[in-house]
Amino acid sequence: MEIEKLFRAYTIKPGIWDEMKENDHIRATYQHIFKALSKLSLEQLQRKHQLAAELFMSQGITFTVYNDNEGIERIFPFDIIPRIITAAEWLHIESGIKQRLKALNLFLKDIYSDQQILKDNVLPAALIASCPHFTHQVHGIKVPHDIYVHIAGIDLIRGEDGTFYILEDNLRTPSGVSYMLENREVTKRIFPDLLAGNNVRMVNQYPLVLYDNLVALSPRQISNPVVVLLTPGVYNSAYFEHTFLARQMGIQLVEGRDLLVDNQKVYMKTTDGLKQVDVIYRRVDDEFLDPLVFKPDSALGVPGLISAYHKGNVAIVNALGNGVADDKAVYAYVPQMIKYYLNEDPILPNVPTYQMEKEAEREYVFSHIEKMVIKETNQSGGYGLVMGNSASEELLKKTKMAISANPRNFIAQPIISLSTVPCLLDGTLQARHVDLRPYALCGPKGIDIVPGGLTRVALREGSLVVNSSQGGGSKDTWVIDQSISNY
Repeated sequence: MEIEKLFRAYTIKPGIWDEMKENDHIRATYQHIFKALSKLSLEQLQRKHQLAAELFMSQGITFTVYNDNEGIERIFPFDIIPRIITAAEWLHIESGIKQRLKALNLFLKDIYSDQQILKDNVLPAALIASCPHFTHQVHGIKVPHDIYVHIAGIDLIRGEDGTFYILEDNLRTPSGVSYMLENREVTKRIFPDLLAGNNVRMVNQYPLVLYDNLVALSPRQISNPVVVLLTPGVYNSAYFEHTFLARQMGIQLVEGRDLLVDNQKVYMKTTDGLKQVDVIYRRVDDEFLDPLVFKPDSALGVPGLISAYHKGNVAIVNALGNGVADDKAVYAYVPQMIKYYLNEDPILPNVPTYQMEKEAEREYVFSHIEKMVIKETNQSGGYGLVMGNSASEELLKKTKMAISANPRNFIAQPIISLSTVPCLLDGTLQARHVDLRPYALCGPKGIDIVPGGLTRVALREGSLVVNSSQGGGSKDTWVIDQSISNY
């Protein structure tokens, strides 16, 4: 009865889509969870919550906050009540992401070759020319199988009416998949029967599919290509994930100093001598990859790497130059890309986006700024956001001045109240806002999307910023399939 009262007492805010509750009724998708958890006492539920925290701590599931005075590493907060997505909802999401990635991949191929989309005036040429992540140095490089986006993390939100929107495209070095996988492992430990009984689709095939895709990119036709994961090192915010994925795939985790280029081929230093490297899954940003081409003072990359890449002697995942498609100003044109390259209407809509370079849109945003979120076009991790409904007058004034001085550097979007989910906080269930980051793997055989992805939770009451660097946590995400019982 304690847990039943907990669920019944869970309150949602008017006008916001809650994933579990509609009016005073628990949605059908959550009924099985509700009934199963109702058999537990509050003390038992809290013990499971504590066990989850201890498992995260003992396994070192961490992320790094560079500006946190408490220290470098923090445990990633995890809430034990799962976020549930129906099979029908997932089919819609999956179809929309596949469509989007096909168009974005064609855009990247085009923009680094013929640039036909610019010649046809679908996108302003000045928008691309002014993009800091448009990488001239890789123009004309032939990438294996014409795949530029091998790994993508596409951020979605759910609006007030339940509509899913694409919020952001992460096509360079998307992070967070290790947390998705570890969330599921922890859930197996604390709710083993609940997973099997709910026909939850499995997610643990991700490392195997990724490895198979990486091997398929090898320029050498050999039985065991050498694949490595290139990390910036232990102080990187996602270092836990780098070690986790390398271990899961059974490949070497290397830093720039472990590699060298000779005769336009990449080699790894080993105790048995040099070993040629075929595929590099890099978690190092473009500008640090090769000091001979980009930042000359970079100690993270490998001198001569781009020469070997140009020659076709090594595959790099994700492809260099993808940041042009991550730019938030370019994001606004993805629906036009879908129409241009695929002759289709977008399955998943963008969030309405105002371009600050357009005077009329800029004036509209300035007059409605309290209803807008202002974003810097090339920031990530929740940094550089200004929420108009909570910002001070002084901050809004400074923001307007910054936009006027450099309009290309900003976009604005209407503030959308993200959907909420129940979280176990201080012995009660409280509604918190969430987004969703599904992970897509694009290989020669097609696009695979892990069922569910990473649900990120804004643990601060009322906050719409879900990033871990801004105090967010995560949940296990269940895609419920009536036809299977795997997890």
